[in-house]
Amino acid sequence: MKSFNIARSVCAVALSAACLTGLAACSSSGSQSNDQVAATVNGTEISEQTVTDYIQNFRTSQNLTDDDSWGKWMAQYSLDPSSVRDEVISYYEDIELTKQAADENGVSVSDDDVDAQVEQMKSNYSDDDAWNNALQQAGTTEDQYRESVRQAMLESALKDKVASDNTDPSDDDLLTYAQQYASAFSGAKKSSQILFSSDDEATAQEVLDKINSGELSFEDAVQQYSTDDASKADGGNVGWDLLNQFVSEYTDALANLSEGQVSGLVKSDYGIHIIKCTEVYTAPDEVTSLDQVPPELVEYLRSMVKSSNEASAYQTWFQDYKNQADIQKNDMPSGLPYDVDMSQYQSDDSSSSSSSTDATTSSDTSSDASSAADSSSSSSADASSSSSDASSAIDASSSSSSASAPSESDSTTSLSSSAN
Repeated sequence: MKSFNIARSVCAVALSAACLTGLAACSSSGSQSNDQVAATVNGTEISEQTVTDYIQNFRTSQNLTDDDSWGKWMAQYSLDPSSVRDEVISYYEDIELTKQAADENGVSVSDDDVDAQVEQMKSNYSDDDAWNNALQQAGTTEDQYRESVRQAMLESALKDKVASDNTDPSDDDLLTYAQQYASAFSGAKKSSQILFSSDDEATAQEVLDKINSGELSFEDAVQQYSTDDASKADGGNVGWDLLNQFVSEYTDALANLSEGQVSGLVKSDYGIHIIKCTEVYTAPDEVTSLDQVPPELVEYLRSMVKSSNEASAYQTWFQDYKNQADIQKNDMPSGLPYDVDMSQYQSDDSSSSSSSTDATTSSDTSSDASSAADSSSSSSADASSSSSDASSAIDASSSSSSASAPSESDSTTSLSSSAN
């Protein structure tokens, strides 16, 4: 049986993976839910209009505006109008409870922090037109995106406050993970670079010739010539390819290097690179000690496991908090624009109930832990929690409109083709 989390899908088309909460609802017309209350959370009302707007916005973003395509989509995922409404109400309940819990625990997010996060995301786009186009493709506005960022940051701060104790993994835990993922780490390459400006090819070639002849060491050349101050401070070290996303030109050149080898001149949008492969990891047949794994990879595992532990602890804490809350959900009113007769879409393999009287929900609220050995630079295994599970992953029928872009203002990220 297929299932689909509508709150998750709407949020998956938001602009950033860092954004862990859903889009604010867009306005819609034709709804008969004005002034009605869908639910209350400790006395705070969630309006029926807010829920309707959210669903209608989802339908628009997924090209499900006509009733027939909407009904078929719900049947495909074993949903009906009532269960869709239940999911969205639950999503808004979690948002409200997060705000209330944050107030109770003295947690807040400043406007300056939100502005900084939004500006960081905007900086990944070439101009305002590209940014606005991305927002439009995501089915949101900058104000709505800003609110989703605020909610995500608030939840993150709350998690740090209530669920960060006793989450550090033990060495035994790390060894278990190292044994599990060592083979995926095998073949990873660590490298250093000397970066020259794009218009300084003559100097770059001269330095390369001196390195190849033995007249100049790579390490000395880094200190004398590299324009990348961040890696220069560490002898040109830019880390393991497994833990970073380098620009394709750098990745391709590194792939052809053995340990100790130096590349030719490698041109990219960020300048001219001379690359040295400083280490290649080969996993042993059996990992019996953390000393058999490079320390950077061990720290990656430590960060991943800690993040997963924190998310799991927060999910448990939040569920307990929600169980103690006074939540009242009202019956679904008639005449809502998304309420279609589902009887015509029922089939043998569909468990959708008829119309909006069945309140069964098939949302797949789950604690999703990312794989530690993914070849991207994901820094942790994200276990979704309460309200954040509404947007932690992209479901099969929604596509992300996030556009990764390198930061053009930081030479350190001249190697990185993905935005933070």
